[in-house]
Amino acid sequence: MSQQDHLQVKEKIISFIRIRGPSLPVHIGKEINTSILFASAFLSELISEKRLKISNLNVGNSHLYFIPGSEPLLENFSQHLNGKEKEAFELLKQKRILRDSEQHPAIRVALQEIKDFAIPFKKDDQIYWRYFMISDQELINKIREIPEIKTEKKELIIKNEQKSPKIEMAQSSPVKTKKKTLEKIKEKTSEKKGDKFFNKVKEFLSKNSIEILDVEDASKDNLILKIKINGREKLLVAYNKKKIDESDIIKAYKKSSELALEYIILSLGEPAKKMNEFIEAVKKLDGIKKIE
Repeated sequence: MSQQDHLQVKEKIISFIRIRGPSLPVHIGKEINTSILFASAFLSELISEKRLKISNLNVGNSHLYFIPGSEPLLENFSQHLNGKEKEAFELLKQKRILRDSEQHPAIRVALQEIKDFAIPFKKDDQIYWRYFMISDQELINKIREIPEIKTEKKELIIKNEQKSPKIEMAQSSPVKTKKKTLEKIKEKTSEKKGDKFFNKVKEFLSKNSIEILDVEDASKDNLILKIKINGREKLLVAYNKKKIDESDIIKAYKKSSELALEYIILSLGEPAKKMNEFIEAVKKLDGIKKIE
C-alpha cells in the first residue's frame, strides 16, 4: 500500500466515525474493506496521532473508537455495562455526584470500572465520583450542597476553571522519580518469585538506560510499565515466563491501544521460531480477502 493510499484509508476512517459516532473495529473494517487486524493497526496509528480515542467500555469483546470531543455519545452504549456497573452508572447519572465511602462495596468497585462515565476527585480527604456529563458549575453547586463540607475553608480544584473553586482530581499524580517507582514495583512483587522477576527487569532496564515513568500494573506474573527510551514514551509489558503466545501479544497490544503508546514485550526466554515467523508474516501481510 502506497503512502498516499495509507493516508486516504485513515481519512476514510475518521470520516466514517465522525458520521457514525463511536464505532467498533469490525464495522470500521467493513467500511474500509479490510480485516479487523488491519483496521486495528490503522486505529492504533490514529490513536497515537491523538485523532481518535478508545473507550474503556467493551461492546462484546471490543472497545469503541471515537473522535475526541464526542465522549457524550458513549452514553448510548451504557446498556452494554454489566449488572453492577449498570447499577452504578444509573445511580451516578441520577445523583450526579457520589461520595465513595457512602456506597455499597460492590458499587464502589463498579464505579472504578466505568471510567468512561465516572470521574473521581478528592475533597476534604474524601473521594467522590462525578458524572462525566456534569458541568463544572453544576459540580460546584452540588459540592456546596454536601453536608459537613465547608467550601470556604478549602479550595476545590476544577480543570479549566480559572476563577472557579478547585477540585483535586483523584487520578492525577505527578510523574514519579525512577527510585520511587522501582520501590513501588518491588512493594507489589514481594513474593520470592516476584522479587527475582523484578530484579531481572530492573537489571535489563538499567543496562539499556531505560527510564521508568510510571507503573500501570505489577504482580509476580507480569509488569506493565510506562517507560522512556531514546526520548520517547512507550509501554513495556514484561511476562514472568519463558514462552509467550499470541494471547500475550494481544493483551499487550490492547493495553498499549488504551494508552495510545507503542509497546515493547519482555519475557524470560527467546521467542519461539514459530512466533517470530508469525510476527514477520503479519508485518508483511497486505490483506486477507474472501474468495467469492
